[in-house]
Amino acid sequence: MKTQPPSEGKQSLIEFPTHFPIKVMGKNVPEFSQVICDLLLKMNPEFDVAGVDMRPSSKGNYLSLTCKVYVNNQDELDNIYRALSGHELVSVVL
Repeated sequence: MKTQPPSEGKQSLIEFPTHFPIKVMGKNVPEFSQVICDLLLKMNPEFDVAGVDMRPSSKGNYLSLTCKVYVNNQDELDNIYRALSGHELVSVVL
């Protein structure tokens, strides 16, 4: 029996390359947005920090960042999600 690598045989609904919006939420601390932008820049040097949309929660306890990242393939997108999800300041990545 022949097995396929996980990426083979899967079809993505996303057409690559693309600018993909990622929403990152975490506690509203002063360094949150800078840390997230620095992480994205490290992973993707073409990331445009000026295009980040920041929104505080209704009570101001949390901050949501919508970041558009340019990715060439699913692996790049998965790596970004893993890095963001694993960061201590991040609560949720969508």
